[in-house]
Formats: sequence, structure tokens, C-alpha cells
Amino acid sequence: MLIVLTMFLLGTLFGFIGAGGAGFVIAVLTLFFHVPIHTALGTSLAAMAFTSVSGAYSHYREGNTHLKVGLIVGGFAAAGSFAGAKIAAVIPEESLHWLTAGMLFLSAFLLFIKLFFLKDTSKTVDDKSHIVWLKGILLGLLVGALSGTFGIGSAPFIQIGLMVLLHLTIRQSVGTTMLVILPLAIGGGAGYFSEGFIDFFLLLKVLIGTACGAYIGAKFTNILPQPMLKSVVILTPTMAAVLLLI
Repeated sequence: MLIVLTMFLLGTLFGFIGAGGAGFVIAVLTLFFHVPIHTALGTSLAAMAFTSVSGAYSHYREGNTHLKVGLIVGGFAAAGSFAGAKIAAVIPEESLHWLTAGMLFLSAFLLFIKLFFLKDTSKTVDDKSHIVWLKGILLGLLVGALSGTFGIGSAPFIQIGLMVLLHLTIRQSVGTTMLVILPLAIGGGAGYFSEGFIDFFLLLKVLIGTACGAYIGAKFTNILPQPMLKSVVILTPTMAAVLLLI
């Protein structure tokens, strides 16, 4: 019950900031519940596959998703994430703690750049252009490998890649990222499962807690001040990284 309650509180935070929160789940599971980091990575990534379904569907209904770009990037992200899980399996636990923390710090930095400095470079995407395919494949493989290796959702990397490389609007990048995360998490989860690093009972407790909390947390997104939202968005991966290094 303690894990479920903790995940509920984390889910409330993730619902508020609109993030998958895999990095924070990893940090809490390893530090407070002494779950081996490989198992924490696999379980949190698998949980993200379930929790991203409703978000991806909601954004699609709202017209925030560029379907073709999302399917291209997401398909190759799944392959990259599966390969990344295989890489993570051979990285020693102590090294993986430091590497995952480093990626979370980098994630926080990219979020800071995205929220405060990145200008709108959006333009109409030429669906028939081979450049879209090349950029989509490259982005998918890159973010998938990062996510699978370090167990994080890679949302900031995906969003910035979609805006900079494929010139989607900020709203499109958010919605399309939710679509990309779905196959990405499935591919990474499958990779960790094949290595024996998913605890299904732990996965169930994580899902129950985070899903219930996220539903409640999302209600605060439009209520609390925007500066607070931006600050919490950046502080969340930073705090997760610090916890991993304790």
C-alpha cells in the first residue's frame, strides 16, 4: 500500500505538469523502496505504455497530433527503445545510476530552453517529402535509444526534435509526443521483459497509483499560475536526478 500511495502522490504531480514521470518513478523506487535500478527502469517504462494511451487519444481527438509524423517517429522509436533496453542490461548498476541522473539533468535543461527561449519555427509539413521520413527515422531511433537505455520518457527530447527538425507547432509537438511515447514505451518494455527486468506485481501497484493521481493532478493544470507550472516542470526531472545520486 505504501508504494501505491507514493505513486498516487507522484501521479498527481505528473498529471499537473503533463509528464510521464518515468525518471521520478525510477528514482523513488530505487531510493526509498530499494528496487534494483534495472527492474525500476523496466517497470517504469512499461507503466508509461499504459498511462500514455489516454493522453495520446485525447490529443488526437483535440487535433493536436500530426499522425504521420507521430507514426514514423514512434515506430522507429520503438525499435530504438528495444535496442536501448538491451544496452542497459549490460551496464553496471552504479554506472546506470549516474547515467540516468545525467540524462534527467539534461532533460531539465532542455525543458528550460523549450519553455523560455525556443522560438516558434513551425511551418506546414510536406507529408510526401522524403526529408520528413529521414528526419523522422533519425529522431525516432535517437529518442528511442535514449529512453530504452536510461528508462526515461524522453519527452523533452522528442518535443524539441519535433519542433526543430520537423517544424511542428508547440501544440502539435506536445500531442504528437504522446503518440510517439506509446510505441516507444512498448518497445522498451518488451526489451526489458526479454531481459527479465519487469516486476509485474510492482507494475500493477505503480499503474494504480499513478493513474489515479494523474486524473486528479490534471485538474490543477488550468487552476494554478503558469509561472508555477513552468517551475515545477523544470524542477521535477532535476529533483529526480538528485534523488538518483543520493
